[in-house]
Amino acid sequence: MKTKKHIWALVAVLALLAAACGDGDTTETTAGGDGGDGGDGIVVGISWNNYAQPRWAKADGPAIIEAVEAAGGTVIETDANDSAEQQLTDVDSLVAQGADVLIILAKDAEAILPAVRRATEAGIPVIGYDRLIADPEAFYITFNNQGVGTIMAEVITAAVPAGNYAIVKGHAADPNADFLRAGMEELVDGNPDINIVCEDYNDNWDTNNARNMMDACLAANNNEIDAVISENDSMATGVVAALDAVGLAGTVPVTGQDGDLPAINRVALGTQLVSVWKDAFGLGKTAGEVAIQLAQGVALADVKAPADLEDHVFPEAGVDAQPFETNGIEVWSIILKPTPITQDNLNLVIELGWEPQDAVCAGVEPGTVDACG
Repeated sequence: MKTKKHIWALVAVLALLAAACGDGDTTETTAGGDGGDGGDGIVVGISWNNYAQPRWAKADGPAIIEAVEAAGGTVIETDANDSAEQQLTDVDSLVAQGADVLIILAKDAEAILPAVRRATEAGIPVIGYDRLIADPEAFYITFNNQGVGTIMAEVITAAVPAGNYAIVKGHAADPNADFLRAGMEELVDGNPDINIVCEDYNDNWDTNNARNMMDACLAANNNEIDAVISENDSMATGVVAALDAVGLAGTVPVTGQDGDLPAINRVALGTQLVSVWKDAFGLGKTAGEVAIQLAQGVALADVKAPADLEDHVFPEAGVDAQPFETNGIEVWSIILKPTPITQDNLNLVIELGWEPQDAVCAGVEPGTVDACG
C-alpha cells in the first residue's frame, strides 16, 4: 500500500505544514504484543469530528485501538474539534503521517469528500464511521440508523398513541438525522391521531440548542406536549430540562439513543422512556478489524464483520459486507443491530459492563425498578 503513496508527496508535505499550524489535535497509540493476526506495521488513522463527546472516548476509540493493536497495528488520531475545515486538514495530515487506512467520523459528510477522494485515489482505503460518506470507494460501518428511528417510534407510540408530538432532529449535515427520521414515518406521520406541532434540526446535536428548542415549543403550545422524539441522548438532556422547568419531566415521554449514562439514569428514574443503545464497543471492534482487512488489500465487497460479536449487536445480515444505497450512490457496508433500553431491560447495560449499577440507579427509589434492586 505504501508504494502508492509517492504520488502524495507534495500534498503530504503541505498537509503536515497545515496541521502544524492548525487547531486539530493529534495523538498516537503504538501497538503492543507481537501482532498475531497479520497486521504488523499497519498504521490506522482515525479522524474524529469531536472527541469531546463522551461516547467516542469511552467506547469507540478504545475498542478500535484494541482491535488494531491485537493485529499488531498502530493507531494515530486527530480531533477536528467540531470544525469541518479542520477535519479536511486532519485527514490530509493522517495520510502524510503514513496512515495505510483511514477511519473518519465526519463532521460534515459533504465537506469531507475532497479529502476522502484524495485518499482513495492514492490507494488508501477509507471507512465512514457511524456517519455515511457518500462515496462508493468508502466503506460504511454503522448501526441500523433507520431502524433506530423505527424503534423510537415503536416505543413512544405504544406509550402515547395519540396527541401532540415534538421531534428534535440532529444536525442537518449529518445523514443520520434523516435516516432516523425516515424510520419514524410509518408509525408517526402515518398516524392520524398524532399531531406533530414542533419539528426542526439541531446544529451539532447540541444539548443547549435542544433545551431552547423545547422551551420554544412548550411556550408556543401552552405546554400541551404529549410526547417528544429526541434523536439522541445529549439532546434529550436538554429536552428533559425544559420539561422539568414546567413540571412535565416524567409525565411527557422522551426518546433518545446512544446509551449515555445520564440518559440511562433518566430511564431508571422515569424521566426518559427509552435510550436506543448502540453498543459502541462492538462498533469500534468492527471498525478496527475491518481497517486491518482493507489495509491488507481485501476488496470492499469481501470484507467481513467479526464473527465473535455479541448477539445484541451482531449484524442482522450476517458477517458479510452488504451493499447500502442512498440517493443513487451504493457503498459497501456492515450494519450492526441497535438495542432499545427501557426500564424493563436496564439490567442488560449493567450485566454487559456498559455502566455500573450504582450509576445507572442513582436516585432511584428502592423497589421501583427491577434492575436497581
